[in-house]
Amino acid sequence: MKKQVFSLVSLALISVLLLSACSGVGAVLASTIGKLNAVQAAPQASQSTSDSTSKSSSNTALTNPSTLAQATGGSDLLTAYENALEAVYTTVNPQVVNISVLTPATVNNFQNLPGFNNNNNQTQQYSQALGSGFVWDTKGNIVTNNHVVDGATKIEVTFSDGTTVPATIVGQDLYSDLAVIKVSVDASKLSPVSMADSTQVKVGEIAIAIGNPYGFEGSMTVGTVSGIGRDIPTRTTDQTTGASYSIPEVIQTDAAINPGNSGGVLVNDQGQVIGVTYSLESSSGSNSGIGFAIPAEIVSKVVPSLISTGSYQHPYLGLSGTDLTPDIAQAMNLSSDTRGALIETVTTGGPAAKAGLQGSNTTVTINGTQGLVGGDVITAIDGQTINSMSDVITYLSMHAQVGQTISLTILRNGQTQTVQVTLGSRPSQ
Repeated sequence: MKKQVFSLVSLALISVLLLSACSGVGAVLASTIGKLNAVQAAPQASQSTSDSTSKSSSNTALTNPSTLAQATGGSDLLTAYENALEAVYTTVNPQVVNISVLTPATVNNFQNLPGFNNNNNQTQQYSQALGSGFVWDTKGNIVTNNHVVDGATKIEVTFSDGTTVPATIVGQDLYSDLAVIKVSVDASKLSPVSMADSTQVKVGEIAIAIGNPYGFEGSMTVGTVSGIGRDIPTRTTDQTTGASYSIPEVIQTDAAINPGNSGGVLVNDQGQVIGVTYSLESSSGSNSGIGFAIPAEIVSKVVPSLISTGSYQHPYLGLSGTDLTPDIAQAMNLSSDTRGALIETVTTGGPAAKAGLQGSNTTVTINGTQGLVGGDVITAIDGQTINSMSDVITYLSMHAQVGQTISLTILRNGQTQTVQVTLGSRPSQ
């Protein structure tokens, strides 16, 4: 019964938060809290009576949903909460599409039989996969994850009204895992999304995922933003150097995200897209309460370029590194409170190498693990403090562009220097 009470009270308070854009919300919140306090005080006021009377009063006030709803106005707030979610769904669901793709899959005939050359007994077959996407504009451009459509020989898009049409790939970006596909339909069927400013997203805000998990079209799940500023490794590496890359500022949510949600939307309580549902962290392959969305800020930078040129050029330094932890700082004879991004390796011929930046060359063992130290430590970019390698990745993705010259403040052998680096373009795959 305690869980039931907690759920009702929680929903009431969440409803107040959802009404924060309305006038007089302070009075509503104060009134609701006052009523909750009054309900909680009721058992205390009856302490002078017998224990049985006190318990009865407590049970009536706190475990009877109708009594609690009447005392707090919870039924009205719950209705407002439900109405808010229904309004978001009504607006956003027509903007989200189901994507079905066919990709080549080669299988061997007789592969388990002896005496056959499997390489000469192959039949071309296809595998089908499902994903999600959303309408970008009235020209027929649809945004989704690149991994949903990459390598597809056939793509079909199904709208919320059941209309199914073929689609073609317009542009792809492996590094942000975004792609644009295009359909040819009447503009009346195209309801573009509204993009939010994801840099203003805060932990605790309402997060609503709409997509096609397991092919169940138009599914909505609700949760909160449970983390921000995550760096999630991309699904590709540099084939020349073997370097891996990350997508910065990824939004974490506990709204259920499952296979088939990829490429769908994560929206706020106004129905604005704060991110593109991208992946989930799970040992079972299904939702475990941790899902990730590519932030709207990156989507808004990448998608227009995919539409106009078919690709996106990512700013490139040509180095790899790690956070300067207290242990690493001490190993480099630096103060343990020194923070920054330690350069481990510099790519030959890359922008960092041309600028004279130096990688690490001394092997040390820290907490039983060997690593390289001694390289330059980046402490600021264009005057903005850098505390980690994640900060470097975020700055390049959010504030820099190919061909731009940036100013790096570094520590080299304990001495502060400034180095100018002209950014290149990340190698294409």
